[in-house]
Amino acid sequence: MHAWIRVRESVVGQAGAEMEDYLPEMRVAKGVRKGRNVYEGYQRGWGIEFGPLREKVRNDPLYAAAMAVSQARTILMEDHRMNLFLLIRFFLPNIERGDIIEFGAYRGGNAIFMAHVAKALDLGIAVHALDTFEGMPETDKAVDAHSKGDFSKVDFDELAGYVKSIGLDNLRLHRGLFADTFEGVRREAGTFSLAHIDCDTYPSVKFSYDTVKPHMVDGGYIVFDDATVSSCIGATEAVEEEVIRRDGLHSEQIFPQWVFRSFRDGRGRE
Repeated sequence: MHAWIRVRESVVGQAGAEMEDYLPEMRVAKGVRKGRNVYEGYQRGWGIEFGPLREKVRNDPLYAAAMAVSQARTILMEDHRMNLFLLIRFFLPNIERGDIIEFGAYRGGNAIFMAHVAKALDLGIAVHALDTFEGMPETDKAVDAHSKGDFSKVDFDELAGYVKSIGLDNLRLHRGLFADTFEGVRREAGTFSLAHIDCDTYPSVKFSYDTVKPHMVDGGYIVFDDATVSSCIGATEAVEEEVIRRDGLHSEQIFPQWVFRSFRDGRGRE
């Protein structure tokens, strides 16, 4: 039996034993409908917004440990980070193996957080953090509130040194424009089970989605972090035009992040 299969079965078994107590039971049908698992989307989204998940996640030793090594370096909103935690902890083990990719890493805090969780769960996957680490490139001022150079206060050498010092050998930092670094990331990773698109602006979100989509595993999660944030209408427009109108996908969550699934058989268009 392949090593990944052994690890996956082990993690699925552990997660399955905890899910009933950890995640809320929802009064909706299970299974995939219009390219989304409504039940699971409600478990995470409703569970965080209205249910018991905030306190459960805060009290989870794995979440606390991941926060301890990343908190000073991340500006991600807590609910968003909790959603990613739940996806990695309970849902990635149930789909094909694939690395995690993050478009827009800023100071690396969220990538550190995800890498810590994935390593602690022994998922056998890498986290790839893509950023210029020098601030935003040109933006489309017809729709983007952000400007070139925003999020520029990053000491890349210090960040790389910190990642090495805490032993996160599953975290890869890819420095440069997405267009210049993605192909190398793809060759190294092969496929992706989770794409966290956190780059705020129309051109960056469009490029990230269009580029990663063909390399997602069956049922992989594409998470847009800023497309529902009031200062990122450009990101919203990219999702509206590319994901919804052009590709006809339906979202699995709209809170706290916009989450879509990538199914190979076209179930997203049913």
